[in-house]
Amino acid sequence: MSVNTVRGRGAAGGRPRGEGQWALGHREPLNPNERSKKDDNPLNVRARIENIYAHGGFDSIDPADLRGRFRWYGLYTQRRPGIDGGRTAVLEPEELDDRYFMLRIRSDGGQLSLEQLRVIASIAQRFARDTADVTDRQNIQLHWIEIENVPTIWRELEAVGLSTTEACGDTPRVILGSPIAGVAETEVLDPTEAITEINQRYVGDPELSNLPRKFKTSISWLADTPYEANDVSFVGVIHPEHGPGFDLWVGGGLSTNPMLAQRLGVWVPLHEVPDVWLGVLKVFRDYGYRRLRSRARLKFLVADWGVDQFRQILENEYLGRRLVDGPAPELPEKPVDHVGVHKQWDGKYYVGAAPIAGRSSGTQLAAVADLAERHGSGRVRLTPYQKILILDVEQDQTEPLVRGLAAAGLEARPSNWRRSTMACTGIEFCKLAIVETKARAAELIEYLEKRVADLDADISIHLNGCPNACARTQVADIGLKGMLVRDEHGDMVEGFQVHLGGGLGMAEGQTAGFGRKLRGLKTTAADLPAYVERVANHYLAGRESGESFARWVMRAPEEELR
Repeated sequence: MSVNTVRGRGAAGGRPRGEGQWALGHREPLNPNERSKKDDNPLNVRARIENIYAHGGFDSIDPADLRGRFRWYGLYTQRRPGIDGGRTAVLEPEELDDRYFMLRIRSDGGQLSLEQLRVIASIAQRFARDTADVTDRQNIQLHWIEIENVPTIWRELEAVGLSTTEACGDTPRVILGSPIAGVAETEVLDPTEAITEINQRYVGDPELSNLPRKFKTSISWLADTPYEANDVSFVGVIHPEHGPGFDLWVGGGLSTNPMLAQRLGVWVPLHEVPDVWLGVLKVFRDYGYRRLRSRARLKFLVADWGVDQFRQILENEYLGRRLVDGPAPELPEKPVDHVGVHKQWDGKYYVGAAPIAGRSSGTQLAAVADLAERHGSGRVRLTPYQKILILDVEQDQTEPLVRGLAAAGLEARPSNWRRSTMACTGIEFCKLAIVETKARAAELIEYLEKRVADLDADISIHLNGCPNACARTQVADIGLKGMLVRDEHGDMVEGFQVHLGGGLGMAEGQTAGFGRKLRGLKTTAADLPAYVERVANHYLAGRESGESFARWVMRAPEEELR
């Protein structure tokens, strides 16, 4: 396909229909979201929040701002309490809206200082009814935020170098990075400077704030982030001639049409990472599909073009130079999640602890801050798996810290069930959700810790409240997609469609894929604990020596998976 070919279903007369690609001259908005962005750059909404809405209250907010442009500053209306999952898709937006907001705080690379963590904890306690969830995008999400308090929250966050700018919206979202960047024993290059430069130069730039859809990034020397599930990822690699640098991947994304990122086959030195990142972003901005929101992610463009054409356009039109061919990264022997006590390169230690499915609070984060100050240097990190790390701990302080974390409700030596279970926000707060997730995850963990306490293998469980896969359901050992199902009495109740044996290429010998989805494999939420127990016991009884759950699933008889 030539660079200027427009992909799309045939229009009248057999001519190809435009996909809204700016680079091909299709600048006229083709859906309401694109019209809204053209009418007013969403970054401009901040002034209205500060000068109008914070004074006039919720009823003063323009609907176009409320359900659109607010996202550019990390704000989503919460789900109104009492609306069951069966009404999610049939009610109008204004019927689902509560008068409170979810607010996402950027923490690129998952890095937080003691001062920053204390400010987040304080904001959560004063303005968010003590809510503060750790997300799988390495940031903190608050709930129950009132519009009147948003300017004060911004001032307090920005005073310590934090922001909510472009935490949501059709923008470059928070950048994932290794939570142990700069302290890892096996790290050759710390990419923090590249993450910082991108954040400082490009986040909030009006020229880059109108993308076709969201744009997710991972930059890490270690393969400890879900790099294959991002729009663009840089993974550490050593070139045989040029030395350490980064392997470039593009076009990953899950949701209702999951695709894994693909290697471009190039080697990028650390100092060029921001420029190459910008080039990929601009390819997406200019060539991305803007006609249908369902096809507006970068993954669809990469799938249509292929990596060779994507690389050609990136080099010729945006970088003005050829990129160096490079090798694939070497992966660790087994996946790492950083939970537990681990040695740093400088002889100190870091300690990783697990909340229950990411559910935390301002009170708990304040306790973490106290522990980080008492036992470490004050540096705290969040992981893409809803975990919390405290860095720079002397060896004789590791056990006191482990005990202090446990007292705060955070386990540094959790059961495998607690360690490997994630959940999205769910119906408690999210307007897209169909089922409850956080509470279900907590109940599931408690049940399994009692019934399958001797589990000696990792079985990841990801619960999602809807098909959008915010909790990366398709790449879990047991992925649970929320839906309504019929129970034994024929009544519609909360339940899950089950995906089995998915995973990412996080370790040597692992094959990334979306696992096995058996026809009609569903469970009610009430029956979920017993179902997981049954499948786990079949695995423990039937596995071969050293066989992972995912590999066992691929060969297991169907009756053992139901």
